[in-house]
Amino acid sequence: MKTTIFQKNDDFVAVLEGRLDTASAPATEKELQPLYEGAGHDIILDCSKLDYISSSGLRLFLGLLKTVKPKGGHVYISGMNSSLKQVFDMTGFTSLFEFK
Repeated sequence: MKTTIFQKNDDFVAVLEGRLDTASAPATEKELQPLYEGAGHDIILDCSKLDYISSSGLRLFLGLLKTVKPKGGHVYISGMNSSLKQVFDMTGFTSLFEFK
């Protein structure tokens, strides 16, 4: 799992590559820490290179949303493939997030 974070205008973008599963979730959470600290900005989670997400990965996304939203920020998800979209639909996460 590889995570790349950069700032684009006033937004933070995190590009997620590989498999976000139970094994990679702790390291990914550490890599995403700057996004938690920058809460109040909009965050775009670029999933165009994400092959798989488990419940551990979904928990990371939800934790980020719960941190950012009360401070006026938004979490957008972009580039989801059909497999990821199916996971989000089945778990009800589609109604929690905004998509670009």
